[in-house]
Amino acid sequence: MRTVFGYMLIILLIPVSVLTFYYANAEAGKVQNFDDYVEQRVIIKEIDLPQASRVKDANGDTYLELHQPNRVVVEGEKVPAFLKEVFLQSEDKHFYEHAGIDAAAVMRALLVNAQSDEIEQGASTITQQVARNVYLTQDRTLARKISEVLYSYQLEKKLEKEEILNLYLNVIYFNHNVYGVESAAQYYFQKPVDKLSKAQMAFIAAIPNNPSLYDPEKRFDNTKKRQERLIDIMVREELITADEAEQIKNEKIILNTRDRIDKYPDYSTYVMDEFKDLIAESEGFDQQLINAEGDARIQIQEKLNARVSAILTSGVIIHTALDPVIQQKAVNAVNNVLAGSSVQGSAAVVGNQSHDIVALSGGKDFDKTQFNRAFQGYRQPGSTIKPLLDYAPYMETFGAGVNDLVSAGAYCTRSYCPKNYSKTEYGMVTLKEALAKSHNTAAIRLYMKTGIEKSFSYLDKFEFDRINEDDRFPAASLGGIDGFTTLEMAGAYSSFVDGTFTKPHAIKRVTDLQGNTLYEWKEEPVRIWSSATTYKMRDMLTNVVKNGTGKKANFAAPYIGGKTGTTNNVRDLWFVGLTEGYTAAVWTGKDKYENEYQGIRYMESYAPHQLIWRRIMQ
Repeated sequence: MRTVFGYMLIILLIPVSVLTFYYANAEAGKVQNFDDYVEQRVIIKEIDLPQASRVKDANGDTYLELHQPNRVVVEGEKVPAFLKEVFLQSEDKHFYEHAGIDAAAVMRALLVNAQSDEIEQGASTITQQVARNVYLTQDRTLARKISEVLYSYQLEKKLEKEEILNLYLNVIYFNHNVYGVESAAQYYFQKPVDKLSKAQMAFIAAIPNNPSLYDPEKRFDNTKKRQERLIDIMVREELITADEAEQIKNEKIILNTRDRIDKYPDYSTYVMDEFKDLIAESEGFDQQLINAEGDARIQIQEKLNARVSAILTSGVIIHTALDPVIQQKAVNAVNNVLAGSSVQGSAAVVGNQSHDIVALSGGKDFDKTQFNRAFQGYRQPGSTIKPLLDYAPYMETFGAGVNDLVSAGAYCTRSYCPKNYSKTEYGMVTLKEALAKSHNTAAIRLYMKTGIEKSFSYLDKFEFDRINEDDRFPAASLGGIDGFTTLEMAGAYSSFVDGTFTKPHAIKRVTDLQGNTLYEWKEEPVRIWSSATTYKMRDMLTNVVKNGTGKKANFAAPYIGGKTGTTNNVRDLWFVGLTEGYTAAVWTGKDKYENEYQGIRYMESYAPHQLIWRRIMQ
């Protein structure tokens, strides 16, 4: 009975409120009519419904759905006439006759609901429901109800009936964060709405009247009973025959609900981070942040976050370079090689021709909420820095050949006297052998001869996040820099493909649902090494794998080359290398150490970093 009294109160108060509004309007401004007054105060903004965005792999397949909310807007002509008619007959029989408010429907709903003692028919017109869902809230207050009436009045003035009906079909709620008939069809039956049977159409049409009461997943029987009542209405209105109604009722409804697609969390967490960077660069937020401090910086960040959210709720498609096969290999390699140990790892794979990021492993047994080591884990690179900071700059500066000699004997600069890893002095060796055996004293000699500033002038071109002026000292030549990520290292080593560097990205472009490009990176390749230096470095890197410290990474391939890296006390084990098609970096180690000397020396002979790399690249 509370429902009945509620409706009676609304019936009495709405006309009183409207009359009061008219009276106040007449007294407040004799020259201003009611339409003008409402026009000024009830503004119908352009309607742009929030809908889901998707992230696709290199094959064009969706691997992440961003439901904010779960809505796929569908054009009205694609919605079957039967489904439209079910909604019209059950929700707003006189939709094409009224001007937004249907007093007769209010009285009819009052009588029907009083007889059934539940809300069997709604008093709100379709226009009112659009007004409530698009412009207002779901609050059950008199003020909101009056606003709903006024907005409905304006909607009817601004839009055609078919436009209002189409909006309704896209805004109504079907529970489980599902909005609109297209999303409902895909969620409950994994079909587009125009492929549903009439029984399925009537079934989903039963839900919006009371999404909790008619939730198909929790209260299937309730939903089925209401579906049959809707079909009876269609018979009563002579829109279908009794025989057809029985056929529709007897069709077995089998739900085929679809979970939100969310694959490859190692990669997708990076994509969302990069997406924010892309928006910042494309719309100038990055420049605003450069000199901003304190509250000003916080405000810019808040505006950027709001802008990112607005774009994602507009229904965009983020096209990425993800290769599902390589991605799965990277994840499996890290998980399997490190299984049963307390050691963590990460991996990044870049395409040599595209310079796109094709795969990322954020860590063993990575979960989406975790720290992603592939792009957030900054670690000292050990000897993997030598090709980038010592050998290639030296060869580029002096035109040295792979068989030129360098001393691998004792060396000191001021008070810094590094030792070779084996604690042995080797005398004069070729550059090729020095790199293959990773002799520290040979590497620092090349670095110091080239000059610290000159050597860093090459490294600076790779845009490492944490390189700064304080890193320009002798120990940097041996990896004493804190630090690099696996993704950064994979990108830098890709310069040994053709001598150029292009900052690798996961996102290829962002489009709207019609395929129009909205955002894309504007990276241009930067020349780092000459063709001669590149050729010589590739020769030396392949020798590391075949005859040096990287033998466990070797496999039969047209080209393979790379470099190992070990930091003090074996706290980190690295391997970075390339084949004809891809460049990849792998890091293994522990996230935190209990003391200064704790490392993973017990894993060194097992060479997990090399085994992971080989499993990914082979």
